[in-house]
Amino acid sequence: MLLRRLSVLPWRSERSLLHPLFFFVSPKYSQRNSSSKDCHDLDDLFDPPFSSISRNPKLARFGNGGANDPLHSDLPFDFQYSYSETDRSVQPLGFREKPRFSPFGPGRLDRTWNGVCAPAKAVADEEQSAAARAAVLGDPLSESEIEELVERYRHDDCSRQINIGKGGVTHNLLDDIHNHWRRAEAVRIKCLGTPTLDMDNVCFHLEEKTGGKIIYRKINILLLYRGRYYDHRKRPTIPLMLWKPRAPIYPRLVKNTAEGLNFEETKEMRSRGLDSPALMTLTRNGVYVNVVEKVKEAFKTKEVIRLDCSHVETSDIKKIGVKLRDLVPCVPILFKKGQIILWRRKDQKQDHQESIIHHTIDDVHNLEIKDTG
Repeated sequence: MLLRRLSVLPWRSERSLLHPLFFFVSPKYSQRNSSSKDCHDLDDLFDPPFSSISRNPKLARFGNGGANDPLHSDLPFDFQYSYSETDRSVQPLGFREKPRFSPFGPGRLDRTWNGVCAPAKAVADEEQSAAARAAVLGDPLSESEIEELVERYRHDDCSRQINIGKGGVTHNLLDDIHNHWRRAEAVRIKCLGTPTLDMDNVCFHLEEKTGGKIIYRKINILLLYRGRYYDHRKRPTIPLMLWKPRAPIYPRLVKNTAEGLNFEETKEMRSRGLDSPALMTLTRNGVYVNVVEKVKEAFKTKEVIRLDCSHVETSDIKKIGVKLRDLVPCVPILFKKGQIILWRRKDQKQDHQESIIHHTIDDVHNLEIKDTG
């Protein structure tokens, strides 16, 4: 069928296609390719650079520069895949891929990828960054201006909306926000999944990384304002991540023996947790805004609680356990068949009893002062 179609061309016949020299590569072409490979290091043979792209400043702004001119960005923070869902204080034990495989593409960024992030070369000046952000934001908005923006962008049919999933505030999300700010004063952000456990953390990273200001927050809906003097022609250079990097290997979350208990006590706590009724049932990509408060209230009367996450993905279950460990705080002692078993630490019970005693003493002391007065 291929020969029949190519036979229509007057300058190429079927006999020439069947000739063995038809598939022969010219020696000049092979010699040119071999000389170009010799100019790279040995590592580049297994990690070749991308084909060069025209050096257009409009394309370079979006991270599409050629391999010979790496892109430079003046943003003062380290580039990483997720800002809100990554704890930089925990050091990885190893990597599932070599750190030299940068998700920004080989030779496309003047920062070195270390497997977790691409650190900034210069230390950020906090006062200078705050002054630049204040200059863009301008004077605070009045109540009438805020009401007008909220009424324009808070509805579900708003075209200027960005969804935040289990990845949280990702690096490429920053570029999406600036693209919306080009034609809109504010952008509507809808959060779902594990980031909704700590909305304060999401709001902090959105304001810090973009330079905007959140003017509206209701459950999992946010409105991010760009500022009075925002100019899209002076937007920061944000190189895009071409693929999601593989997560490093971190220390084990659930240990065989919980801290403060022996093996038999830990086993007993796990059995009690599996037999206890579920405190909550979490859905896939749901809104978990009130989960932390309910777990704190439950720990006032219970020592072990269970969360039913049978409809949640396994990776999200572990992320939920990590966030609850830091926010409550508590100790996750078991992840089994979509169930999360959380144990209230011993010191947490003592702290709760001591706080009650201190409150009662203060109340008695206040009553004595009133009586003497």
